[in-house]
Amino acid sequence: MSSKNTPILASAYTSLDHLWRPEMNSLMWLYLLVGLFAAFMFVYIFTKGYEGKGLMEGLRFGIIIGLFVTIPNVFGQYFVYPLPFKLVVQWFAFGMIEFILIGVVAAALYKSSE
Repeated sequence: MSSKNTPILASAYTSLDHLWRPEMNSLMWLYLLVGLFAAFMFVYIFTKGYEGKGLMEGLRFGIIIGLFVTIPNVFGQYFVYPLPFKLVVQWFAFGMIEFILIGVVAAALYKSSE
């Protein structure tokens, strides 16, 4: 694999081929659907608690929701499946980065209609 085309966690996933569903690629549309639902819920919750405090509000919201979702999700997977702890920590770190960035973007784009 060329390094410029390699996904961030590709090497970690390669060693775990035996854990993934054989038909996983045919179910990726469900992954997209779940992602859209999660994005809607993230923004919906953000707008309900909107205080108009700028990007720091989005940063705070991203951290809170990131911890709320990421810790039970990734560590729950670790307890159930024989996953390497290093992969779980990477999932946690990248998940937190993702939620923080999404929170900041939500704060930057959302304008209250009140």
